[in-house]
Amino acid sequence: MVTVAENIVETLKASGVERIYGIPGDSLNGFTDALRTRPEIEWVQVRHEESAAFAASAEASLTGELAVCAGSCGPGNLHLINGLFDAQRSRVPVLAIAAQIPSQEIGSGYFQETHPTELFRECSVYTELVSSVDQMPRVLHMAMRAAIEQRGVAVIVLPGDVGLAEAVSDLVTPIRATTSTVVPDGASLDRAAEALNAAGKVTILAGAGCEGAHDELMRFAGTLKAPIVHAMRGKEFVEHDNPYDVGMTGLLGFASGYRAMESCDTLVMLGTDFPYQQFFPENTTVIQVDIRGEHLGRRTPIDVGLRGGVRETIEALLPRLSAAKNSKHLDAMRKHYAKTRDKLDDLATPRRGAQALHPQYVARIVDELADDDTIFTPDVGSPVVWASRYLTMNGKRRLIGSFTHGSMANALPQAIGAQSTFPGRQVVTFSGDGGLSMLMGDLITLTQSSLPVKLIVFNNSSLNFVELEMKAAGIVTFGTGLENPNFADVANALGIKGFRVERSSDLTDAVKDAFAHDGPALVDVVTERQELSMPPAITAEQVGGFALYAIRTVMSGRGDELIDLARTNARQIL
Repeated sequence: MVTVAENIVETLKASGVERIYGIPGDSLNGFTDALRTRPEIEWVQVRHEESAAFAASAEASLTGELAVCAGSCGPGNLHLINGLFDAQRSRVPVLAIAAQIPSQEIGSGYFQETHPTELFRECSVYTELVSSVDQMPRVLHMAMRAAIEQRGVAVIVLPGDVGLAEAVSDLVTPIRATTSTVVPDGASLDRAAEALNAAGKVTILAGAGCEGAHDELMRFAGTLKAPIVHAMRGKEFVEHDNPYDVGMTGLLGFASGYRAMESCDTLVMLGTDFPYQQFFPENTTVIQVDIRGEHLGRRTPIDVGLRGGVRETIEALLPRLSAAKNSKHLDAMRKHYAKTRDKLDDLATPRRGAQALHPQYVARIVDELADDDTIFTPDVGSPVVWASRYLTMNGKRRLIGSFTHGSMANALPQAIGAQSTFPGRQVVTFSGDGGLSMLMGDLITLTQSSLPVKLIVFNNSSLNFVELEMKAAGIVTFGTGLENPNFADVANALGIKGFRVERSSDLTDAVKDAFAHDGPALVDVVTERQELSMPPAITAEQVGGFALYAIRTVMSGRGDELIDLARTNARQIL
């Protein structure tokens, strides 16, 4: 007899799935028992289902293939939802097996009853309840196909009794992704070419859609004599071996990227859904390329919209373009970038004695010591700022995070997924103290599964980026302080090699030792709480906000904070 759960596992195995992340539960018994007898698929047991979904999201991001997570009924699979939102918004293929209460009890208010088809609808491209054995394996095939082809999340809601029931068919059909190219129509390409040939100063904004199109992008920029600005998710695909690179824009970016967009007369958006409208230039011709036609023009008004893949669209455009003769715009932006880069590097310096370390220095040292093919996973908040500004991409390194969904606590569980998928590669987190402590239980997963992840903890005893947002809005910081343990001691207690760094002079040796350790390691670095991650352009509202924050802080009796803030950031302001 083949059960429905066994048929699911056989189909996943035939389709190339190598591991499943989750936590067992009685409603999942049929599924986990089927995995027990099929060791070809690894069961990666985590300590929180949110970590399972984030780990699957990371695997799918790195491989482009279907990744799978599972949760038991009610609270079990409900915990998946945050990581599934991240996968859906990052457009990576993930299948979630959401177990359900006994089918005859659905609708009765039974113990742990929820309605996952409703709960997961917003974070999926396909969600369906398997109410009878007759629906399987057809529902599974449709779910997998939807996740792979639409690059999103598919959820199968499986009552425990249905999973244990005898399958109507033992048919196993592998589900594999198809490949295709999407090229804009000729008339649209002609309009884009006409606008580009008439342009004076062209700037390119490149996003994650430029993956696999590096060579074409370089030829495109060279023909147009155009500087390339990248969005956060485009950094790993765009920054390396790029003589046209002028850095990043947006809230996490820096001045040169902002300047290159602000000063152009024609902006070309390639494979990016960059969300911050305030960073787009005004009175500028905008050409946008996106494989998702519905995303054209949704961030800023556009003059020409091209639905297509970045690589194939550039290939179709290049023969229509005249080579630009004037490189003044590119030269000016490259010069500005060099100055901006020097200023950023000047901030990545050690401090004397036992002063809390500058986080920029921590990021720089990690970047210098990490392997050429390291996978980095930064937590949302200030660790993403330091990763975006100080990690060097080279075409082999990877940088994944919750860059669109923006969830805290992503770094550790994504590292679990990355290390499980690539056991021979170095995986390094940029963990915030708030993010790490939110899902700290999954440190145990590193030891239980023998995953040699290296964690760099930016320990500033605060929700640092939230504090910055408060200050910019003129609000006295409140509720953001963290009473942290010595994370190195915590790590050592859990079987992870722990290092504590309180002096700049100790950082390099600690990172070297952590990277050399044959197993998981954690470096707890005490970093400056008052460090400002300055945005690329300071608005009048932000200036006013900081002034209001200063006044309110003094009036609340916390004027010493202003002294610390000014002392720490004098090198950025003066």
